[in-house]
Amino acid sequence: QVHLVETGGGSVQAGGSVRLSCVASGYISSKYTYDSGCMGWFRQAPGKERQGIATMNTDTGRTDYGDAVKGRFTISHDSAKNTIYLQMNDLKPEDTAMYYCAVDPRIKCFAVRTDFDYWGQGTQVTVSS
Repeated sequence: QVHLVETGGGSVQAGGSVRLSCVASGYISSKYTYDSGCMGWFRQAPGKERQGIATMNTDTGRTDYGDAVKGRFTISHDSAKNTIYLQMNDLKPEDTAMYYCAVDPRIKCFAVRTDFDYWGQGTQVTVSS
């Protein structure tokens, strides 16, 4: 079982920056670890569906971003710290949402997604104009 804990959310003015962190822990099996396959971030605003915003394949380093955040957000991973990051720049009020990190150790990802095997409890980001 993988346990993911996100931190770093808060309130920020439009145009500002925030970096979210997600620490992973736990054991899956002798074959899979939390960073075996696909890791990413998705968000959900009140009354709206989940929206995939960034993914990374840990073996190739390939990253993908949703159109709404491309050029502003960056996903990264520090394996020594078991931490996944989301750097968010030039934030806009429409970025306001609960942000979740997530992993799916058994697959490779080639586009943003919202369905993962494991995800955290989320961290709220609120952007004011």
